[in-house]
Amino acid sequence: MLMPWGRLGGMGYRSADVALAVKRLQYRHHRALSRALAPLGLSLVQWDTLRHLHAQPDASLHDLAVLTFQTDQSFGTLAVRMAGRGLIERVPGPGRAVRHRLTGEGARLREAGQEVVDGVVATSFEPLSADQLDQLGALLDTVLGSEPQDLG
Repeated sequence: MLMPWGRLGGMGYRSADVALAVKRLQYRHHRALSRALAPLGLSLVQWDTLRHLHAQPDASLHDLAVLTFQTDQSFGTLAVRMAGRGLIERVPGPGRAVRHRLTGEGARLREAGQEVVDGVVATSFEPLSADQLDQLGALLDTVLGSEPQDLG
C-alpha cells in the first residue's frame, strides 16, 4: 500500500516527498491558525506583521513584505488597513521610506495572538517527543541555512 507521501516500500524518503510534507504541514498550520486568530479580529498575515514589528521595530514596508511573504504592493494595502484599525503606526523614515511601529492595541493583540499560535502549534507537534522536535528543528535549520533563499 502506498502512502500519499513518505517512505515507499521500505525505501528512504524522496526529497520531493519531504518537501510536500513540509508544505502540507504549513497548509494545516495556516488553516488552523486562521481559524484560531479570527476571534481576535486578526488574519494570520496581520498577526505575523505584529510579530515581526515586535521583533524589529521601525521595519520598512519592503522588509515587512518580505518577512510576511507578501509583495510590496499587497503589504502596503495591508499596512494602511492595519494603521486604520490602530494596530500599527506608519511614520516617515529617511528619504521616502516609511517605517512601521506597533501601537498599544497592536502590542496587546500580538501578545494575545502569540498565546493562540503557541497552543495551535504545540498541538500540531504533540506526537513528537522533545528530542524529536529538537531534531526536526535542527534538520530544518540545516536545510534552510543561515541566509533566506529565493527559490522562485
